[in-house]
Amino acid sequence: QVQLVESGGGLVQVGGSLRLSCAASGSIFSINAMGWYRQAPGKQRELVASITNRGNINYQDSVKGRFTISKDNAKNTVSLQMNSLRPEDTAVYYCNAVIVTHAASYYWGQGTQVTVSS
Repeated sequence: QVQLVESGGGLVQVGGSLRLSCAASGSIFSINAMGWYRQAPGKQRELVASITNRGNINYQDSVKGRFTISKDNAKNTVSLQMNSLRPEDTAVYYCNAVIVTHAASYYWGQGTQVTVSS
């Protein structure tokens, strides 16, 4: 059984910062990649940022230069530092991981709300 537990969402004003964290636990053999997705009301879930076990990083264009993803391989955690937040960043943010137990599978966290007020 694998669990992803997120923390760090909340309400922030335009231009502010938040840091999201996600911890993976359970019967984990290895983690191939971790990342963050978000879903705003009425919109599809979209990739925000991802990082592989080799350190390859990918960002959505709209967050480049504002968000930073990092990973602690020893602790099986991934974090997303979000700066210069905008109202359009408001969404539920989901942690995602490709985790190998018996085979590689996608896992999702429960989601954490980020609200940017103007």
